[in-house]
Amino acid sequence: MELKNFYQEIINKGIEADVRTKKEIEEVLQAGKESFSKLTEEEKKFFDRDQLINPYSDTRILNGSGSDKVSSIIVGIDVDVAELLLVDRLNQKGNSIDIVVSHHPAGRAYAQFYDVMDLQVDIFRSQGINLSLAEKLLETRQAEVSRRVSSANHQRPVDAAKLLGINFLCMHTPCDNLAYRFIIETVIKKKPKTLAEIMNHLMAIDEYQNAALNNNPPKIVSGSPASRCSNIHVEFTGGTEGPKDIYERLSLCGVDTIISMHQSEEHFKLCLERNLNVIFASHIASDNLGVNLMLDHLESQGKFVIQEFSGFWRHNRNK
Repeated sequence: MELKNFYQEIINKGIEADVRTKKEIEEVLQAGKESFSKLTEEEKKFFDRDQLINPYSDTRILNGSGSDKVSSIIVGIDVDVAELLLVDRLNQKGNSIDIVVSHHPAGRAYAQFYDVMDLQVDIFRSQGINLSLAEKLLETRQAEVSRRVSSANHQRPVDAAKLLGINFLCMHTPCDNLAYRFIIETVIKKKPKTLAEIMNHLMAIDEYQNAALNNNPPKIVSGSPASRCSNIHVEFTGGTEGPKDIYERLSLCGVDTIISMHQSEEHFKLCLERNLNVIFASHIASDNLGVNLMLDHLESQGKFVIQEFSGFWRHNRNK
């Protein structure tokens, strides 16, 4: 498969699993096209043209030509200079890896990844939170994240990939969308009545079993196995943690339980203040789940040799 088609398949699958409708996503892309058309020729030089076809700012080809052939892939959750040097060494030893795929974003995909947080508005709206309030709270949080990432050395791993001649791609929110949908289908729709039941459903998932074998299983961090639940909110997609004030609003809307990949200590304490049950599903295991689901899709479209590194464990649901 050509790299440009590999990339497009990731985008398409992410859109298919998105909480927004295809029409809503088309409107986002159309707005980008209209903004681009109004720019001067000088301004167009600085426009990220991937925005015209890709609604996920944290998913990009970071190095490589769209016509490059992709058949041998190495996949990691986090890829930095050390991982790229390892791939270069593996290629020296005869591995012939065509592309490095990272889950977490790097380069320009990290520099503005917070744009994907917009989709959280639709998740909050589905819980009954007023649309305008959700947008205002998210706007404040996005600005905070923007300030935090602006000082980062975004291009460091991309520069290394270019010097080493390694194709490099990251796929973040499309994979998180798949993980979110999977948890809704395999946990939430079974209507668990206690936290123990949620834990049992999570521990039936291969990625969480593998995490448990490495001492990082899902954990109840607020509440007990016997704690009852009826309205569960899943924090699995949307770039990063949402607004801190959202937990008060979720509680007022009847949410009693949060299933999250992870939370900052500040977010967690705010959940405690609202007497919310909280389960950490295990961050890297949850990322593994989304990446595996994406690779299952990609393998249904083409033939690939897939190697694991940097915290990624391959579980193939096609077999």
